[in-house]
Amino acid sequence: MRKTLSLLLALILVVASFTGCKSEDKDKSSNTSTEAANGSAGVKDAKDINVVFVPKLTGNSFFESANVGAQDMAKQVGFSAKYDGNSVASVANQVQIINSAVNQGADAICISSTSLEGLNQSLKNAADAGVKIVTWDSDVTNEYRSLHVAQGTPDQLGEMLVEMAASQMTPEQVKDATFVFHYSSSTVTDQNSWVVAAKAYIAKTYPGWTAVAEPYYSEQDAEKAITVGESILSAYPDIDAILCPDSTALPGQAQAAKNLGVAGEVIITGFATPNSMRDFVKDGTVVKHGLWDCKVQGAMGTYLAYWLAAGNTFKVGDKIEIPGVGTVEVLPNTVLNPDAYTADDSGIVLMPERTVFDINNTDNFDF
Repeated sequence: MRKTLSLLLALILVVASFTGCKSEDKDKSSNTSTEAANGSAGVKDAKDINVVFVPKLTGNSFFESANVGAQDMAKQVGFSAKYDGNSVASVANQVQIINSAVNQGADAICISSTSLEGLNQSLKNAADAGVKIVTWDSDVTNEYRSLHVAQGTPDQLGEMLVEMAASQMTPEQVKDATFVFHYSSSTVTDQNSWVVAAKAYIAKTYPGWTAVAEPYYSEQDAEKAITVGESILSAYPDIDAILCPDSTALPGQAQAAKNLGVAGEVIITGFATPNSMRDFVKDGTVVKHGLWDCKVQGAMGTYLAYWLAAGNTFKVGDKIEIPGVGTVEVLPNTVLNPDAYTADDSGIVLMPERTVFDINNTDNFDF
């Protein structure tokens, strides 16, 4: 009997020990899942992660400022961010940069696209090679990237663009203004979505306004932006407003007005950095223009690319903590386009705010 009891006690101890181990393993698994959901359980150390940060083009103050934010974030967190672009904005140049990033073993690419569809195949190849894809500023076809950092919804930015012009008009102009859009190209996703939204807002809010021509494009070329700007002013000398939702077109259009001696006689507004527009604001060529803090956008995009490369995952509706920015929510792609591709692992993160710059606040910003 004593021998039987001893064997029974030993068996109980073995079972209890095994059960305890299983319970502990279950607790560890649960904790790991929670950490991953909170974005804190990366499979790689930050120092081992390489992100390639790609602008539409180099030499433009908007993209150079965004890179400052990207590099500051990389330094703060401890990962590597390589700034890789070309002075000419083109699909071919960006495809080459993407392919080079893959060949050099990049962990993630954070890119402002020159085309909605032109980068799809190269980005698919990158993703198939294990590279994480994040877009910022201008998106690609949604299934070819994980996250996009947007400066706002098309409705927000389209209305902002129109109201910056309307707020400068006389009551007579508000009733029947003439206007035209001048921006980069017909293939750039973000700007075209803002123009579509702006047209819809004008039709609803200012039905008496008339677009004197189809949009003018200057292909994000600084010199071309001036010549295109001059052609607009020469063709339509009595135009009320020129709307430039592009950081190259806006300073080019302002310089064109100065070149032709009509600075201050026509409303010129749009989106560009305060540093690139400060002199035009101070001399009255441009009364107000808008933008968002592109340093913050660069920081957000680069961090999210790092975060994914570290092994974190998300689904639409999740919240992610970004250092220095705060908690952001992953929204469905449909917040930018109601017909967009939808999937749990593809979403939008919106920037927290946008800013209108004028003579009273332009010196308060440095980007």
